[in-house]
Amino acid sequence: MRDLLITAHTPVLRSGHAVRTYGVARALAAQGNGLDLLYVGFDAPEPDAAFRSIPGVRLHEIAPSRGIGRTLTYGQARIAGVPSSFARGVSRELASDAARFAAEPDRGRVIADGPIVAASLASLARRRPVVYNAHNFESAFRLELNTGKRLGINARGFRRFERGLLERAAETWMVSEADVAAARSLCPTAKLRYVPNVVDVAAINPVREPARERRAIFVASFFYEPNRIGLRFLLEDVFPRVWERLPDARLSLVGAGLERPPSEDPRVETLGFVDDLAGAYASARCALVPLLLGGGTPLKFIEALAHGLPVIATPRAAAGLDVRDGENCLVAEGGEAFAAALVRILTDGAPELGRRGRELAVERYSVEALTRLLAS
Repeated sequence: MRDLLITAHTPVLRSGHAVRTYGVARALAAQGNGLDLLYVGFDAPEPDAAFRSIPGVRLHEIAPSRGIGRTLTYGQARIAGVPSSFARGVSRELASDAARFAAEPDRGRVIADGPIVAASLASLARRRPVVYNAHNFESAFRLELNTGKRLGINARGFRRFERGLLERAAETWMVSEADVAAARSLCPTAKLRYVPNVVDVAAINPVREPARERRAIFVASFFYEPNRIGLRFLLEDVFPRVWERLPDARLSLVGAGLERPPSEDPRVETLGFVDDLAGAYASARCALVPLLLGGGTPLKFIEALAHGLPVIATPRAAAGLDVRDGENCLVAEGGEAFAAALVRILTDGAPELGRRGRELAVERYSVEALTRLLAS
């Protein structure tokens, strides 16, 4: 039976959200019957090669309504309790096309990718099983980022909305065990499953030799507020301590979202988006994941593990992953501890730490691991 995955964005690998969608799509398509991927044309003119080349995938675009139709749909969603930022993406065309595809003979699982799609498919979920592929435990994630006012709903109302998603779903896929526990607390009757974020580990060649320079790398989308907060933590609390002991230590910032260099110090290199990400990782002795806010499992953490680099992370960044401090990575809380761990790695290296991190990525956070999980 052929599964159906429905997403509210044109499938292109430009964000962590899209990487989760890609991993799930790869794993579903590998079940043996292929996959129909239904998407709303939004944010990009067409799917990229990564999605088009998934074996067994068929891509189907939905053209969302414009003008008065879109306004009416938005209003109806808001009346139904959908937060403002999600209600803007709710689509009648998505709901009707999804129902039509779901009714096809030999249809397997129907998976709503994210809260916008899950809200759009509320009516369908009352008639047939629909799986909700969550990208975060939204009640904590959105409100912690202080977006409640922009969402146009209070905390109680937002929890009520997410509880409704969990209640309607035949099963909800959460990205971490912590999110599973939080969702169970919000909705004890929900059927929950741990479905972690993954990357294409097999396509990543691990770093073989330590870099010559004492360089650390922070790869992130700096459009994302928790990553900007993490960057300030590095520049204000960590690297001043590091430079007291290692004046030649350098920090490379890789990823879009920085309009100007965040530091005038020439040892902080703002590279922006790079085509050769493997080369960027190979130029560093370790990768940093300094998140102080946010939930789920940081995909860049998994990506760094897959590249075989030693990773230094905050407890918040490591909370959603099955990593052990000193075995797969180093976990350090606060500027002083983080700086001490960074000085240690930049000075002495930690190839065994990188090797074991890569092994964990293969075992738990690869497309192949997720394929096995979703087949069970």
